[in-house]
Amino acid sequence: MVAVGAVLAAGATVVFSDGFSTPEKIVTHSAAAGPVTDGPVTASSFGAADPGVCLQWTPTDDPETDRQDLAEVPCADPHRFEVARDIDMSVYPGVEFGPGSPYPGSIRFGELRDEHCMAAVDDYVGAKFDPSGRFGVGLMFPSQAGWAKGERTLRCGVQMPSNTGALLEVTGSILDQDQSKVWPTGTCIGINQNVPADPVDCSAPHAYEVASVINLTQQFPGDNPSEGDQDKYLEGTCTDAVNSYLGYDTALRDKTLTLFWDTIDVSSWLAGSRRVTCSVGKELESGGFATIVGTAKGDILINGTAPVPPPAAPDGRALPTPLPGAAPITAGG
Repeated sequence: MVAVGAVLAAGATVVFSDGFSTPEKIVTHSAAAGPVTDGPVTASSFGAADPGVCLQWTPTDDPETDRQDLAEVPCADPHRFEVARDIDMSVYPGVEFGPGSPYPGSIRFGELRDEHCMAAVDDYVGAKFDPSGRFGVGLMFPSQAGWAKGERTLRCGVQMPSNTGALLEVTGSILDQDQSKVWPTGTCIGINQNVPADPVDCSAPHAYEVASVINLTQQFPGDNPSEGDQDKYLEGTCTDAVNSYLGYDTALRDKTLTLFWDTIDVSSWLAGSRRVTCSVGKELESGGFATIVGTAKGDILINGTAPVPPPAAPDGRALPTPLPGAAPITAGG
């Protein structure tokens, strides 16, 4: 048995600001992973699982041993998969899933996930699934050996993929959680070719660091706010939160870092997502992120070099000199 690691890539609007320049919109994308290579198991090992069952296993890089210790656990315990529905493909018409039919392969299993599991998860969550949230739609399917012995069950469910497609542990059922795609304050997100990767220790190379998690219901208790209203609120709120996190008001400028936050779209708001992050990193003129080593609360290196604070603003100047790579200051910006 094996889980398809493919998760629909979700785009999130991110706003960048240096604290004084006009915020710029960019779009970041989580890496979409293809189906994970399956490991051989017997047909009886696949078993059956009811909706709401949570499954855990010890991941390995060896397809011969990965997921071989798969077991049902309480959803309150760490787990990697929550079952939405089992689908018996043997009852489907045609010969594709009949006795002696050839093994579909990972590409076809990915198609089956899209055809069957999106609806299964929507039914399970009650049309409250956030397509841009931290959970993804997953599929477990029989190994080639299990298929040869007649196993035809597909298992649809939800899982939490990292930016690189690895399945992370979850505590608690998706039915009881805010699905917002946020990381805890103090988390550093690794970097791979200027693109955010998976969480790492802040002493390791990373793209950005989460400085605060903001619950938008504090400002917007009713219907979903417009993106502009969110930006207006978060520019001040995130600036204050980041200054507090870094320890002093000019830290962001002195370290030549970029403040950015994300916003929640209508579909995510209707699904119940309410939290966003305020983070600090270094935007590159060419796009993407610079590589940072060290927590932003202390001494850091940016692309291997200690940041040099820009000159102080002249007396009477309302706004400080823009940092290299920052958006130009425009009238009214």
